[in-house]
Amino acid sequence: MAREFIGIDAPKYAEIEVALVGEDGNAVAIMGRVANALRKAGVSQEEINAYLDESMSGDYDNVLSTAVKWVSVA
Repeated sequence: MAREFIGIDAPKYAEIEVALVGEDGNAVAIMGRVANALRKAGVSQEEINAYLDESMSGDYDNVLSTAVKWVSVA
């Protein structure tokens, strides 16, 4: 909720939390963890594909920023 106070939008699926700290930092591993969390939460495959497309549309920084835009990152 504090994100709103500093002008950062809440993630699209703020109720889904994905651990990144202390986990494998490989881009593919990050995308897999986020996609699995979305799937477990019942998000449609079409929506998961949209996340993956956006995540793969840039460099490593894009992978991280896309994860933050889609889910709550811990």
